[in-house]
Amino acid sequence: MSDTHLLITENIDVWTTAIKKRSATGRGSNKKIELTGIKKLRELILELAVRGKLVPQDPNDEPASVLLEKIAAEKEQLIKDKKIKKTKTLPEIGEDEKPFGLPDGWEWERLGLVCNKITDGSHNPPKNAGEGYPMLSSQNVNFGVIDFSSPSRYVTEEDFQRENKRTSIQVDDVLLNIVASIGRSAVVPENAPKFVLQRSVAVLNSKLIPHFFSKQLVSPLCLNYYTLHAKGTAQKGIYLGKLSLMPLVVPPLAEQHRITAKVDELMALCDQLEQQTEDSITAHQTLVETLLATLSNSGNTAEFNQNWTRIAEHFDTLFTTEHSIDQLKQTVLQLAVMGKLVPQDPNDEPASVLLEKIAAEKEQLIKDKKIKKQKPLPAITEDEKPFKVPSGWEWSRLPDIGELARGKSKHRPRNDRSLYVGGTIKLVQTGDVARSNGVIETHTALYNETGLAQSRLWPKGTMCITIAANIADTGILSFDACFPDSVVGFSTFDKSINVKYFEYFIRTAKSNLESFAPATAQKNINLEILGQLLVPLPPAKELKAIVCKIDELMVLCDQLKNHLSESQITQLHLADTLVKQATN
Repeated sequence: MSDTHLLITENIDVWTTAIKKRSATGRGSNKKIELTGIKKLRELILELAVRGKLVPQDPNDEPASVLLEKIAAEKEQLIKDKKIKKTKTLPEIGEDEKPFGLPDGWEWERLGLVCNKITDGSHNPPKNAGEGYPMLSSQNVNFGVIDFSSPSRYVTEEDFQRENKRTSIQVDDVLLNIVASIGRSAVVPENAPKFVLQRSVAVLNSKLIPHFFSKQLVSPLCLNYYTLHAKGTAQKGIYLGKLSLMPLVVPPLAEQHRITAKVDELMALCDQLEQQTEDSITAHQTLVETLLATLSNSGNTAEFNQNWTRIAEHFDTLFTTEHSIDQLKQTVLQLAVMGKLVPQDPNDEPASVLLEKIAAEKEQLIKDKKIKKQKPLPAITEDEKPFKVPSGWEWSRLPDIGELARGKSKHRPRNDRSLYVGGTIKLVQTGDVARSNGVIETHTALYNETGLAQSRLWPKGTMCITIAANIADTGILSFDACFPDSVVGFSTFDKSINVKYFEYFIRTAKSNLESFAPATAQKNINLEILGQLLVPLPPAKELKAIVCKIDELMVLCDQLKNHLSESQITQLHLADTLVKQATN
């Protein structure tokens, strides 16, 4: 077994556990996380290939210098035969341009000198004919694969002939993305249909082995060159002139064949590792979700205890990913609002009494003209109740428990500086709520007295709920603040009731509330939907106990996440160390 095979097989755990989060994970997490270790392994394979460290050299191979002489002679003949145009002389490669030394028999040479064709696709593409010959863009060129099934457009016979005269694409030509997704490359296969290109793709032809050439173009050596020399702002690209100056490594022809075969073999091994890792992650997520669901679906205390014991016995192996810990958090919240997180005490004053006290407090606030009288909400029917709650609990709605109202900070244009100059009053927006993790400690801007006059100052302790852009993100203000009408404020009439319970409840209702948002670019729901939401209300004493227990368990979950993050950082460092050791 080769050293490279050993590097892979003896460090499988490092390559497959070095994972980086891309965004919030869900089922199909292979799209939401980056298998960083395997990505680094692929890069390492290509790096070793172009350094001459992937396969052993054979002293009997014809050296690359002979191959370069043949390439130069063939180019001269093509120029004489007027099949290609003579290009300007390229400078020799300086020692400072060579990032590493090469084995005996290898040479450095510029791309422009090893290619007899360097061109790109159409700079003025014809209109889409709807049928005919495919015109491909950079989206169609992936790593080693060309997608002919979904071209950017189709062109007529006449347009094809005109465009093809420029590129004259042949089997074994190498395509390279030079705009947008710079650096993806593939070889034109024998079964390719006739096609033309947009300017985002270059066509290269050389006496180098096509698949070796293509693989070198996606190696770290070349990717670094593109990064250094690409120009542009919104969409970067590399000019053909600059591309032709790129230094390439040229191994003996026979070794190019051996390198190509070895890279294909090792990349296939990476594919297997990737698939196995993704399958393992998906299976793990399914197992965690299934086991946690048994807790919420438990019919009685005995069944709940049995299901929890099953999970507790395997806690260390179940909760080993961010997704699984997030699922655990969500389950804790769901159990809490279903009355399954803390035991009930039959001596507790029931929630019906609490609702009577809240109603009396609300009436007094209306009499004192601190809030306006609202239209009574309809009675809650048995059919509406989403699940059974324990004895002593009641179903209610947020407007029956506290004030629920939208912010008012959009009465004047956002760019009206008169609202902000010299401001001292904090303005909280949807992003601040989304980032809060339950407690809002950041603010977007500062209002002055003019801004405040157009808005309303909400007191510290108000729960904020987003109803636009991000639906049902929540957080509790840690300071007095204004907020816009994309945020709803909720404050309990009875200030002895901890508003955190309702913030935790909204987290369990988030997915349901999101389903009410119309399928438009700007997601939003209205205040009426929030006002109709059914809330399971426990007795006052149990409500306090629930909040305390959730707080305690959330701290434990966060500690789990911190340990996991430290472990992932260690795995990433290990992968980096292996790469450095292999390339030194």
